[in-house]
Amino acid sequence: MTLRYMPDSGRLYGPEYARDPQAVYAELRRRHGAVAPVEIAPGIEAHLVIAYQAAVDVLTNAGGVWSKNPTAWQTRLPDTPEAAGMIAMLGYRPNALFSDGAEHARYRKVISDCFQLVQPHKLRQMVIEVCDSLISQFAAKGEADLVADFARAIPARVFNLLFGRPDSDSAGLAKALSDMMEADGETGARGSDAFSRYIGELIQGKYTQRGDDLTSWFIDHPAGLGSDELAQTIVLVVAASYEPTANLISNTISRMVSDDRYYSSLSNGALSTYDALMEALRAEPAMANYGPYFVRQPVHFHGTWIQPAELVLVSYAAANTEPSNMPEEMRSDGGAYLGFGAGPHRCPASDPAVLIAMTAIERLTSHLCDLELTVPRDGLLWRPGPFHRALAHLPVRFTPIRPDQPGESPWAVQPPSSSIPSEPTFPARSAGYVTSAPWSS
Repeated sequence: MTLRYMPDSGRLYGPEYARDPQAVYAELRRRHGAVAPVEIAPGIEAHLVIAYQAAVDVLTNAGGVWSKNPTAWQTRLPDTPEAAGMIAMLGYRPNALFSDGAEHARYRKVISDCFQLVQPHKLRQMVIEVCDSLISQFAAKGEADLVADFARAIPARVFNLLFGRPDSDSAGLAKALSDMMEADGETGARGSDAFSRYIGELIQGKYTQRGDDLTSWFIDHPAGLGSDELAQTIVLVVAASYEPTANLISNTISRMVSDDRYYSSLSNGALSTYDALMEALRAEPAMANYGPYFVRQPVHFHGTWIQPAELVLVSYAAANTEPSNMPEEMRSDGGAYLGFGAGPHRCPASDPAVLIAMTAIERLTSHLCDLELTVPRDGLLWRPGPFHRALAHLPVRFTPIRPDQPGESPWAVQPPSSSIPSEPTFPARSAGYVTSAPWSS
């Protein structure tokens, strides 16, 4: 396909884009308006939706022309490592992200029903235990990298436990997901392979022996997912839970410790953790450009012709921050944000994600109430990649907490619970065996 790609302004990869994506979005708006041609990897082009109303039109399927099925697009990709990395993120799989209509409703109901079995107070306790375990490893040092030491470890450990795997498996899961998200060819493919092994072992174990966990509930759901559908649903939930939650935690902390509205000391900021989370979701969403869509027929959309085999990405980051000359209270969007998407494909687990992020941040700041960045916020490094807005590091210093000091400390906790017990509401299905690789389509 041939788009109106302009190399000076339209690359969504590399250090310059990672350093200042808003400058890229601004130039794209100036040149192209609501929809802009971009390159998401060398030789891989897309239309990027960067205006708020245009994004809402796509997400709510205005006109009924939008589809999530990428089959026609991916069959036209070149045989390159870059394309392989994109397929790892955007290629078709039988799950809720890449389906439409009744098929999508069936997949989504499995996810929604099973997450309702996760009791919020027990999830909160699990997050507290995981966070205290992590904090105990660096609290006595007086310094930490809150990306590597805290934010990225939390969702990997929490969702690994929710899916019924031992806590020792969480480090490998985190590495696989991080590699996949870079989408730079070899690294992305390596992460995809490691993730496939993780999912295959998880499902094989749960078919053999059920537990009080999401995997077992997915298996026993009345929708009767086939083996590949089950694998791909778990792939979607794990991947969609890990990166956005990790980035939401670190992006929010970085704003709180560099803005006196939240933090002159974390105990007397004027705004709350929830306020900071909402600001991060709007101004710096964890998944900046990950809303893949396709059209069912040629469409002239907000001034741009789009063909069925062309990739359209919704830029939540650009749409949320679209300039407006109107006061906030008079904007038609009401100051809304698209951090969790909108319409039929809006994230079905946004409430657990916010609960995990808020609990993690509040637990951290309750123990370490004088956190400060060791570099200015505008000097922080961001991970390259077209899809996420993710800090590479978040270096902080603070008053150390010694394990022998009086009062409450992070060491007075038990190891994280291995599951979130709840009474399943689905009749058990007979055990089966997953014979196809989780990433196969």
